[in-house]
Amino acid sequence: MLSGGAGLAAGLAAHAQWRGRVVVLGARCACSVAVGRLRLDADKYENDPELEKIRKERNYSWMDIITICKDKLPNYEEKIKMFYEEHLHLDDEIRYILDGSGYFDVRDKEDKWVRISMEKGDMITLPAGIYHRFTLDEKNYVKAMRLFVGDPVWTPYNRPADHLEARGQYVQFLAQTA
Repeated sequence: MLSGGAGLAAGLAAHAQWRGRVVVLGARCACSVAVGRLRLDADKYENDPELEKIRKERNYSWMDIITICKDKLPNYEEKIKMFYEEHLHLDDEIRYILDGSGYFDVRDKEDKWVRISMEKGDMITLPAGIYHRFTLDEKNYVKAMRLFVGDPVWTPYNRPADHLEARGQYVQFLAQTA
């Protein structure tokens, strides 16, 4: 997860010691979590009619691009530690991987980790209220488009955050899909 010296060693050790399930998403993650996934052509993201259609249909009115690597991201070590801290958001988190790769770890119905492998062309929607975290893989590089409905808000609520309405709604949704 971390690059350079002790940080790189710690990140690779954490990856090597992973004991949860690793999944590659299909159209819908069959891993007892409500995560959506699409596969797009990342080489044409700047002029992709399919991406534009998705943005219009889902009201993704704002987007930016983030490159997560030691040379490009200010406060790199601090940021990747923050991304790896288990948290949730009040809004869906939508990410489209334009280059590189990494993992989203999400909690399933039994509160166990499920690791979702993300690579170039993958678009993922993590629903509001799901506990999750993100980490880079051994390549220590990802370039991703962040998509938002309305104004861009990325406020993490670290666990425990079960008192938040978004968490309650997500848990209720999972219970109904049992």
